[in-house]
Amino acid sequence: MAIRHVPVVIVGAGPTGVTAATLLAQYGVDSLVLDRWPGVYQRPCAVHLDDEIYRVIARLGVADEFAAISRPTLGLRLLDDRFRILAEFTRDTTHSRNGFPQANMFDQPELEAVLRANLTRYKHAQLRGDVEVTDVSDVGDEVQVTFADRTDGTVHRVATDYLLGCDGANSLVRTQIGSAIKDLNFKQPWLVVDVATDVDLRQWEGVHQVCDPVRAGTHMRIGASRYRWEFQLLDGERADDFATLTALRPLIRPWTVGVDDGELSLLRVAEYTFRAQIAQRWRRGNVFILGDAAHLTPAFIGQGMGAGIRDAMNLAWKIAAVHQGALAPNVLDSYEQERKPHTESLIRLALNVGRAMTGGARVGNALRRMVLPRLRLLPGLRDKVVDSTTPALTSSALVCRSRRPGQLGGTLCPNPRLRDGRRLDDVLDAGFALITTRSPSVSDEAELGRRGFVVLVAEPGDDLAHWLRGGRATAALIRPDRAVMRAGRDVSALCAWAADLVDGRLGQGATSVGRR
Repeated sequence: MAIRHVPVVIVGAGPTGVTAATLLAQYGVDSLVLDRWPGVYQRPCAVHLDDEIYRVIARLGVADEFAAISRPTLGLRLLDDRFRILAEFTRDTTHSRNGFPQANMFDQPELEAVLRANLTRYKHAQLRGDVEVTDVSDVGDEVQVTFADRTDGTVHRVATDYLLGCDGANSLVRTQIGSAIKDLNFKQPWLVVDVATDVDLRQWEGVHQVCDPVRAGTHMRIGASRYRWEFQLLDGERADDFATLTALRPLIRPWTVGVDDGELSLLRVAEYTFRAQIAQRWRRGNVFILGDAAHLTPAFIGQGMGAGIRDAMNLAWKIAAVHQGALAPNVLDSYEQERKPHTESLIRLALNVGRAMTGGARVGNALRRMVLPRLRLLPGLRDKVVDSTTPALTSSALVCRSRRPGQLGGTLCPNPRLRDGRRLDDVLDAGFALITTRSPSVSDEAELGRRGFVVLVAEPGDDLAHWLRGGRATAALIRPDRAVMRAGRDVSALCAWAADLVDGRLGQGATSVGRR
């Protein structure tokens, strides 16, 4: 059997896998994506992404296409078990510091169709569906992947330098690298219902969270005529018990009063078990796991799919740089060092939010009725509830953080419009950058340019200057994924640090990074 070689093989063509393949293709790195389904997986999954993930969607080149299939949401409304409003937290549906609405509702199969169609634009990426990966093995410096074509049973083998396991909660790749799952002791079965109707349900255009310890629930509009309900299943209940509109009526009645069954179309009814889990290790050699293969997040803060896309954004540029000789292989250690703590913090946040909204039985209900209506009166806490900013990355070879509060290391730089009307991301493209309020010396700027850095001087009063000043910095070094590597007040020292990093610890050739 002839064995084909591909630099990167990706197992799983969900949002995480296709995002990784697209980013790699933008860097000119060939990849093969293998998926067991012949087309987009149609079961209901994610319905929300924040402005950080929207920014990645734009990086992939499909911001306009996503805007056409999504709806910015107004925020979060907390209801008690009698559907009375306990609290309401509104979001700005205009642009945020990342350049896009802070909270966005969509139908995942529609998003996946957009991502897959976009992937076909790139000659460096190939997606092969209807195949089953059966084995992963290390052979010398390569990894061999064996898969079977589900249409005719033929067996194929491909060799690769890097294998990305984006193959979901039951990941074969995770099993093959011997990574155990750490369970964070949360398991709840939930009913997920999608309904279409042309009738205006006259509902607030935000997320409705029913804080009921007996049966928690969530409602949201995810399209022009598509609505999503999620309800916690009680002991002994199954999704099949709610397979008809008649059976569902008691659950969705508060939102559908006056609407006849004939005006509602039941699209999907499915059962999901919300879990909180994280893999103990995310890498063995050049085999990595991403997305649900590495972590599972309860849906309370809508970050499950986003966490996988963040994995892809973090890892793809590093693999491209190492593969092209721009960076040393040891930078790949930073993937797990950065992403695992970040993801675990979001999982624990989701757990705390879920428990606060739905736990405590009657005592919990009484506390919520007393406390939640007062939260909106506290500006600092109210702002924190609707803030879409995720935690900073921890220190690694590519992130230098100080202990002082408000420091910029590990955070995302903003994506404002510049004076010429372009967004920062469009100016920086996909490479490294120095953003500064004080021009570096001619020699420093030349040295950074030789190493592939874009130098951008923020003018007084600009959003970028305000951002740097808020972090008590004069300049910041930005990575291709827009995370701040290091920030400070000594521009010359930052330039020297960047040069040493590239020339000494990370090797030669950084000019190829981020250049399509």
